[in-house]
Amino acid sequence: MEANPFDPPEGSLRKSVGRGAVVTAMAQSVRVATQIISVIVLSRLLSPQDFGVVAMCAPVLAFIALFQDFGLTQATIQKSGIQHEEVNYLFWINVAVSAVLACVLAGAAPLVAAFYGEPRVAGLVAALGLQILAYGLGAQHLALLTRRMQFGRLAIIDVAGAVAGLAVSIAWTFIDRSYWALFAGTLTGAVLPTLCYWASSRWRPGMPRKVAGISELINFGAGITGFNFANFFARNLDNVLIGKYWGEAQLGLYDRAYKLLLFPLSQITNPLSKVMVPALSRLKDEPDRYRSAYLRVMPLILLVALPGVAFATAMSDVLIPFVLGEQWRASASIFLALGFAGLLQPLNNPAGWLFVSQGRSGDFMRWGIITAVTSVLAFALGLPYGALGVAVAYAVSEYLRTPFLWLYVGKSGPLQASHVLRTATPFVLGAHLALGAVWLAKPMLPQQHVVALASGAILAYTITIVVALTFAAGRAAVRAALKMLPARAPAATPREAQ
Repeated sequence: MEANPFDPPEGSLRKSVGRGAVVTAMAQSVRVATQIISVIVLSRLLSPQDFGVVAMCAPVLAFIALFQDFGLTQATIQKSGIQHEEVNYLFWINVAVSAVLACVLAGAAPLVAAFYGEPRVAGLVAALGLQILAYGLGAQHLALLTRRMQFGRLAIIDVAGAVAGLAVSIAWTFIDRSYWALFAGTLTGAVLPTLCYWASSRWRPGMPRKVAGISELINFGAGITGFNFANFFARNLDNVLIGKYWGEAQLGLYDRAYKLLLFPLSQITNPLSKVMVPALSRLKDEPDRYRSAYLRVMPLILLVALPGVAFATAMSDVLIPFVLGEQWRASASIFLALGFAGLLQPLNNPAGWLFVSQGRSGDFMRWGIITAVTSVLAFALGLPYGALGVAVAYAVSEYLRTPFLWLYVGKSGPLQASHVLRTATPFVLGAHLALGAVWLAKPMLPQQHVVALASGAILAYTITIVVALTFAAGRAAVRAALKMLPARAPAATPREAQ
């Protein structure tokens, strides 16, 4: 039987996943470093007003971006035995949707400018349609590279786009020191990767022709889009409500605590999704291998992330002033409340990998709606008590949702709630105990902030690992983590040393 040219080579799965995780992590590190450099350098070259004009456009672009992909890249990645005709049809849908959204942006530009009372916003919002078009032209080529697990190429393209975007923004400031320098960088960061996807992928689109069974893929994409739409409100309505009823000061405190906690967590789970979704999609017809692959990766995420969250939560009153400055000390209590939600999010967020790789986008959308409704209810209950009340209510809702999430995931497919409970318990329990231990030990830690924070982090990781080692699943995960450490080179023999 002839191999599907859109699938990775036979027998390459384990090697591709391991190598992909490493190169994706390296690329993500470079991207984060580039973002930090961008903030520092461009903040010196451009005025706050320039950044303000771009920030006014950001919510509009974020909302439009929910629909630009229409979930069709994930449809291409997860479908078994996808054919050229199907990819070709999805390509033209992506292009058409992107063109429509670009027109929507152009039409909405005067309205957005009128809303802010800032005429400069109109031209920028309209111009952002070019970025949407660039993404639509490269979406299916990106999906095919991801499906083939060509993570090395994708990492290089990702880094090249980020670095080139920064370079163009800086260069543009010598031509026109305005917000258009930021736009030029973001457009470069969209166009260059699309060109690289086309060059790296051997696939080329043909004329659009309808294909039998294509509605299944479109329905799958619609489910992904439905989840993203519901999740958008779950992630953003808290800011809207706090800003509306409590003002910018409370919102600023909440926003900084939220970003400081959840940004590092997203840097772990989001890049891994690029590796795990295609890998699990290839295994969905082999239940034992599928289950084993997921249960090998999940405890490693928990081992890396949860002790850090526990330490940061317990030390929030030291960490926040140290990192953000003394003026942000009032944000520490909000960070503390959100930290409890952070103890569950590294466990819960990867559930999306399971929904997508199993082709259950309808279930994914329904769970997104449940999450949005319960989150909004929590925001409403906590709102009378300010930003802290919203944070506490959100954390409580995360604990209440978690068991239902895994029961819902386990209603079909290879992974059951009992598998997750057995594998995750050592680390979730260990992290909660570590949080309590660091909290109690805090008065006994050194007074110097750096030493105190380092001591708290070491204590949190030590307690989490010790608790995990009392469980068989925890011991297996720790052994797997140790195997991933670079092996020490053997000592040279006398003859070799000469």
